[in-house]
Amino acid sequence: MKQVVQNYKSGELAVLDVPVPGCKPGGVLVRSAYSLISTGTELMKVSEAGMSMLGKARSRPDQVAKVMQSVATNGVPATYRKVMGKLDSYTPLGYSLCGVVEQVGAGIDDVKVGDLVACAGNEHALHAELNWVPKNLYAPVPDGLAPRHAAFGTVGSIALQGVRQGEPQLGEVALVIGLGLIGQLVVQLLTASGVRVVGVDPDPVRCELAERLGAAACGDPASAAVEAAVAELTDGHGVDQVYLAAGGGSNQPVELAARLCRDRGRVVDIGKCRLDLPWNAYYEKELDVRFSRSYGPGRYDPEYELEGRDYPIGYVRWTERRNLACFLDLLARGSVDVEPLVSHIADFDDAVETYQRLKDGDLKAVAVLFRYPEHKGEAQAPEVAVPAVRRGGQASAPARSANSPVRLAFVGAGNYATSMLLPHLAPRDGVVLSTVVTTTALSAANAQRKFGFAEATTDLDAVLGDKSIDAVFVVTRHSSHAELTRKALLAGKTVFVEKPLALTEDELAGVLAAVEESGNDRLQVGFNRRFAPLLQEARKRFGARTGPASLRYLVNAGRLQQGSWYLQQGTEGSRFAGEGGHFIDTASWLLDADPVSVYAVATSGNEDLQVVLRYPDGSTATISYVTTGAAGFPKETLDLVADGKVLRLDDFVRASVYGPKRWVSSRLPKARDKGQNAELAAFIKAVRTGGPMPVPLESLVATTAATLAVQAGLAGGAPVMLAGAR
Repeated sequence: MKQVVQNYKSGELAVLDVPVPGCKPGGVLVRSAYSLISTGTELMKVSEAGMSMLGKARSRPDQVAKVMQSVATNGVPATYRKVMGKLDSYTPLGYSLCGVVEQVGAGIDDVKVGDLVACAGNEHALHAELNWVPKNLYAPVPDGLAPRHAAFGTVGSIALQGVRQGEPQLGEVALVIGLGLIGQLVVQLLTASGVRVVGVDPDPVRCELAERLGAAACGDPASAAVEAAVAELTDGHGVDQVYLAAGGGSNQPVELAARLCRDRGRVVDIGKCRLDLPWNAYYEKELDVRFSRSYGPGRYDPEYELEGRDYPIGYVRWTERRNLACFLDLLARGSVDVEPLVSHIADFDDAVETYQRLKDGDLKAVAVLFRYPEHKGEAQAPEVAVPAVRRGGQASAPARSANSPVRLAFVGAGNYATSMLLPHLAPRDGVVLSTVVTTTALSAANAQRKFGFAEATTDLDAVLGDKSIDAVFVVTRHSSHAELTRKALLAGKTVFVEKPLALTEDELAGVLAAVEESGNDRLQVGFNRRFAPLLQEARKRFGARTGPASLRYLVNAGRLQQGSWYLQQGTEGSRFAGEGGHFIDTASWLLDADPVSVYAVATSGNEDLQVVLRYPDGSTATISYVTTGAAGFPKETLDLVADGKVLRLDDFVRASVYGPKRWVSSRLPKARDKGQNAELAAFIKAVRTGGPMPVPLESLVATTAATLAVQAGLAGGAPVMLAGAR
């Protein structure tokens, strides 16, 4: 990767190829989109590097003192070698940027790959294509905030911390001395706080800019106009607070602060200017001199910055990271506007030339941004996890008498339960419909009356606690499936849940956590099509295969009626998330494997989907899920092709197999049988005998993960790998 560096001994600036930093625990690897040049701090460093050794010593007397101490302790030769070695090394530049998270380290859960973040720190937010940034030195960028504006986050935090140190109050008047980048931001922050501002700077262009951004008046420090403005705004008392945002070796700013500040006013030093305080002036007014340390509490504390140890908010309200997040929020809400401050945007490859132009004065600027090229590397394939099934003990069926009836409870009694499940269960020998649970008393009473439930209730906990109930059917809206299943498993019940099992990866993980905690893996999801007699016969006629297969599944789903809760995608998931598991399960059953990747594309509005599943042996299944077809066309047609054979299913009415021998089923005289009755028979048998569940739990999990991957694929526009697929 490329990074801007400087040799402090020679003054050389360069863009070097350096190794990519590793993504350590407790932080994220960020690919830069924009980084901001601090035209004050960074140019001072660049200018110092170009000085003679004597000039460097004069500009940094603090470092000279350290050198003299080292001479006294280690001698001249050792100190000389140490100093020259340090000077003759490349050092980084930069400390404020915005970029995209490329990798997330262990222990980080507040951002994910692809998130936009603003980053801070002169060791972590450098002018470089990639930076590793610890947790307390980045903040997520609010939706809608432009990356080039978010790149101001660090300098904005410096200005914000300075304003906090001044403790401004509504109606006060403040003086801002120095209208560079920090000063311009201080002006806006004070104005947003209800403070009237007078600005001071020798550059008339910067004065005009500050007035456009909210200052009441601005002028040259030597002009009478500034003193007149202060006198008018304060009734001659002087300003309540002064912010020193100037640099350089002049003592004029601190003298001006004393002259224009009111009795017992506050003077806050934000920049790096000369501070030879005129004792009499400051003593007679009893001025309160304060210093603002960079971005806020946490700065220079390695436990906070590097180890991620936050300060409790009850003790430290505004930390470094909270200041950064606050400034980004102010930008997003329009309380601060940084666009007028952007004087120039340079390509990152032109960094050396840009610094040189700034140093020579050819480029007059308040703020300069580096724009980084878009990453052209191969994108890492997105993934959806297929979590492993872990059983927390010997999985076994609950103890029950072989001759006793299977007692069932239904949670939910909507259209599907009352039309496709209960009609098959109510007349079945050896089955007792014990209790129906609904959220409304009347629907429970209706189900009790129609199907003969012994009890009707709205109390789920009472049902889960009833030891006489062998199995629980979860037939509610999609958003509640995972949580109800989890509770029933923990209660030791065998569970039949209608599709989908889960709407998110977290929900799926929660169900499996319940399996692991309880050791109860007695779960069936209502994927009924694999139990359809016609499809079972067709699969048997097709026989075994030796080579990879191609499967095409056309689902002519049709449009939903206006007002259907299936359309409530915000709470109930997409339509495919609710129904797609049926078709993925059917394909996987026919191919006798679980998918390893999913690719999904859609027409505008996601009305019609094309889902391509890839399997371990190279087989593929294409599911066309369409809502815009003709209502008179069959809903489901399927073709399976392999080894010179073709299996065709026509909407569960007729099936055929073409191969060495041709087989065509007779047309079913009755309604389509999609397998619900056979599925329920297999489930009841498993409950009664304690035998294996009709479908292995691992298969149910794989199908659910593949269904979730469809939505991830639509969002990302790329194939989604099913990590951990069998």
